[in-house]
Amino acid sequence: MRILSKVFTALIFIFLYAPLVVMIFFSFNSSKSTSVFSGFSLHWYTELLNDSATIEAVKNTLILAVCSAVIATILGTVAAVGIFNMKSRFLKSSVKTVTNIPMMNPDIVTGISMMLLFVFVGKLINMSNSLGFLTILIAHVTFNLPYVILNVLPKLRQTDEYLSEAAEDLGCTPAMAFFKVIIPSISPGIVTGLIMSFTLSLDDFVISYFTTGPGFETLPIRIFSMTKRAVKPDMYALSTIIFLTVLVLLLLINFAQIRSEKKIQLKGE
Repeated sequence: MRILSKVFTALIFIFLYAPLVVMIFFSFNSSKSTSVFSGFSLHWYTELLNDSATIEAVKNTLILAVCSAVIATILGTVAAVGIFNMKSRFLKSSVKTVTNIPMMNPDIVTGISMMLLFVFVGKLINMSNSLGFLTILIAHVTFNLPYVILNVLPKLRQTDEYLSEAAEDLGCTPAMAFFKVIIPSISPGIVTGLIMSFTLSLDDFVISYFTTGPGFETLPIRIFSMTKRAVKPDMYALSTIIFLTVLVLLLLINFAQIRSEKKIQLKGE
């Protein structure tokens, strides 16, 4: 049984990562072929740097992801604290249910409904083009909020309820106690929510497609528009760079967490 479980696990990993390995391998191909490797070359990475439209789409995507992640993290943390401090169980469970709706709702339903809302509001204020960066930013913040709240709430439950009271007894104001005591104790949840928000925003296509205007193009929309003709191998190069960047970030985050856990263990001893 152990051999079968190992074989099954190996097959799962091969199934998950084989497409990525093939993509990275052919990003260094000297020709456009996706089946025959003609020779090692950095040609498509050079082509990527010379593609101004794709670079602009990457820049737009990063700006959108950073802005939406930061705003969603701030609002989500405040919302999580508010939900946690609610006295009524019925009200708390109701707010949690409403908060989870954007996460459970299909992306296409969320995208179409938000597009209709933005167009309706645009007509009310006589805007000729109501869709743009602001509308797509609002949409991304909306679907990122539940993930931040879900990551911060468990950390609030793990925090000692008398911690802020002890800080206030030592001379802190309620605001100082919150920022100096509560925020550091729930910071792992805040960081996790921030990273999830950034990743989800970076990856989103459906909601972005319905809520963006003609003057703002993200990378997923750019790639989708290219599939109507043919995706050039420079997209393999771009995907390879994004994959390796995310991989390095994950390794650094895991390394930092391991170091912090070791420091806590040493202090405990």
